[in-house]
Amino acid sequence: MLADVTARLHDLSRLTSQPAELDTLLADALHALHAVVPYDLAVLYQLHDDVLRVRAMEGRLAEARLHDHRLRLDDFPTIRRALSVRRPVALDDRDHTTEGDPYDGVLDLPAGHSCMVVPLVSGDRPLGIITLDRTVCAVYSRDRVELAGVFGQLVTTALVFAEQAATLDRYRHRLKAQVDLLEAENHDGLDAVGALESSVVPAMRAIVQQLRVAAASDAPILLQGETGVGKEVVARAVHAWSPRAPGPFVKLNCAAIPADLVESELFGHVKGAFSGAHRARQGRFATADGGTLLLDELGEMPLASQARLLRVLQEGAFEPVGSDRTVRVDVRVVAATNVDLLEAVREGRFREDLYYRLAVFPVQIPALRDRRADIVPIAHGWLRQRARSSGRGPWELSADAAATLEQAPWPGNVRQLVNMLERATILVPRGTLAPADLGLADVPVVAAAPRPARTGPLPSFEANEVRYLQALLAETDGRIYGAGGAAERAGLKPTTLQSKLKRRGLR
Repeated sequence: MLADVTARLHDLSRLTSQPAELDTLLADALHALHAVVPYDLAVLYQLHDDVLRVRAMEGRLAEARLHDHRLRLDDFPTIRRALSVRRPVALDDRDHTTEGDPYDGVLDLPAGHSCMVVPLVSGDRPLGIITLDRTVCAVYSRDRVELAGVFGQLVTTALVFAEQAATLDRYRHRLKAQVDLLEAENHDGLDAVGALESSVVPAMRAIVQQLRVAAASDAPILLQGETGVGKEVVARAVHAWSPRAPGPFVKLNCAAIPADLVESELFGHVKGAFSGAHRARQGRFATADGGTLLLDELGEMPLASQARLLRVLQEGAFEPVGSDRTVRVDVRVVAATNVDLLEAVREGRFREDLYYRLAVFPVQIPALRDRRADIVPIAHGWLRQRARSSGRGPWELSADAAATLEQAPWPGNVRQLVNMLERATILVPRGTLAPADLGLADVPVVAAAPRPARTGPLPSFEANEVRYLQALLAETDGRIYGAGGAAERAGLKPTTLQSKLKRRGLR
């Protein structure tokens, strides 16, 4: 007998270590219980707002229709009392006479049959009960009641563990959904690295080269430029080039958040920190820990929030709103703005110390109209990516469409271009896109200027390269390195330019 009890308890203990298999193991637990506490029907109920609902059942009297059976605690004081005292209770005929049997009208059980209620209570919180019934007319012995109580404690532990595992799983999925949402927020749909590295404009290629170097550090980067030039695309590329690439990329649009909620969005808050804070929430800095945080439209951030942001940049620490607990994070900040921050500093709308903290590596992103040679490559890249991600297409640009794109004014920059292409791919399932498909039928296409007549033999490539290099050195006074130097003007690495000069015999 004792060996059987030990074996059954060992089987039941699996419940506490495998919460994911709870429903199967609860049925196994009730089946194992039969070896030490005989029954014809064992039912495990879980408590929901003073109503007990069936979770599992075993025994020869277990019928499918019992799954919908409900017990209201107000109708059964004995069950409520068992939950209150946290001890199993063996019932006799007098208890059934006073308040009725839980299965009256459902099962035909004889008067005076064996019946027991085993409470499932965790701390001060009742979770449910196990009812045990036999058609034998006798009261369960004290030994049986004590054994059933031990089983009840193990089942209670299993239910608590399963509940905690489910809660953690919900938080994990909620956090993943939040990160996915933050990463997808206002994303242009461009392949960030591909869009930048395919640039053919010397000025843009020089910016890409500088950003690749800066990405290896943790220094803040300040991206400046008109609305829609692709500052977020640049920030994503910096993240991808950096050692933080495996970590999260998180974005906050400072202009889209009410002033009184900016700090909550940045640093999170605890439950009850302010009206409407019904639960604690993790902020963007905590979400971006180990990765990159893009603060878009930074020039719109309130002055009060700027002071707290400065502290995070200096110390890597902050307190959630309503908390005195310091949270430390490892976050690389990239700021983006279309506002002239130095002018904002002079007008008192932006902190001077924060500006210089962020402007360690300032970059001015040129407008799309100033790098027209990149327009068609960007469009081709976006159309290829759209075909891969949507399962539709493919699409290509007609020669007229490509020429029209290059000559359009683009006040909305890259964002306007992407929106135009997206609208066209919705209307045209696949094939060649014409100017009319892009909404550019009225944009005049300027014919290419006629080639001047050649009066002599075409100069060799080497001769032209020598002339170009000589003119380049003359304009830069022979300075290779630094801003405005010959290497930057040519869109080349300094070492590459020096090799070309050496090969052509120039100094």
